[in-house]
Amino acid sequence: MLAADRPTPEVSLVTQLRAYLAQANLPEDRRLPPERELAGLIGVSRAELRKALDVLEQEGEIWRHVGKGTFVGGRPLDTFADIGALARRSNPTEVMRARLAMEPELARSAAFMATPADIAEMRLCLARSRQAETWRQYEGWDTRLHRTVAEATHNALLLGLFDTLNAVRRAVTWGRLRVQPVKPAPDHHSFAEHERIVQAIEDRDVAGAATAMRTHLQTVERKLLARQDQPSEG
Repeated sequence: MLAADRPTPEVSLVTQLRAYLAQANLPEDRRLPPERELAGLIGVSRAELRKALDVLEQEGEIWRHVGKGTFVGGRPLDTFADIGALARRSNPTEVMRARLAMEPELARSAAFMATPADIAEMRLCLARSRQAETWRQYEGWDTRLHRTVAEATHNALLLGLFDTLNAVRRAVTWGRLRVQPVKPAPDHHSFAEHERIVQAIEDRDVAGAATAMRTHLQTVERKLLARQDQPSEG
């Protein structure tokens, strides 16, 4: 490899941080560990870490709240109070209705706009969700897949609306206990449904992508509203 082709230390660190975020078993609110702890986990200085975090924040992959911490995903609204207020006025039925109104159209747009890199990220999410050893790991990759579809629209406003809806979804009380098994079964409905969504996006089938997403969310709605003692999925 020519010297000019080698990634700079900054680029390598950003890649390393992205890899950590993809594998980390983060808490439900997707908050990162404190900077000192995170720098130690990755093996870099805090100054180097901050530069990499700045890059990810500029790209919309993380957001910061002074006094609260750093969170994975785009900034949903200005404050947690805004999300809390929306969540208190909402309920699981309203959340699913909103998702059904928004996400099929995001999938439609993604089928038109997605780049090869977007498709590759979706495929990675599909593979890792099938490999998940716990429900928490599965749900992390599941959430990442749906956000990648939103990212693939390459529309900052649509992505911001998705992040806001997703933050409310996570704040609305669904219950957090699962019965056995400890991870999704091999025939879990989302595996095949997610595959159909991604395949339609990859095939540039705009109508098929919207239909596949709507069908998937309708399945999620039936299962979640029938058993609200289980955590959210999608």
